Amino acid sequence: MPKPKRKLTAAEKAAKKLRQQEYMTIFINGKQKRVKRPQTIDGMDVDEFIRMNADPISHFPHLF
Repeated sequence: MPKPKRKLTAAEKAAKKLRQQEYMTIFINGKQKRVKRPQTIDGMDVDEFIRMNADPISHFPHLF
């Protein structure tokens, strides 16, 4: 009979949550790889956030 699974301690749970927030799992060549998540601001990509919140002059730098 197999050994029953044990519950995670509070420290292990906290480490797991931090790891899940910092990394994401993707498939490359049929294998799972853990990579760092891209930086986001309020759930948006950094470049998209800058584009959405920039003043109108910075949208057309080639005009000046």
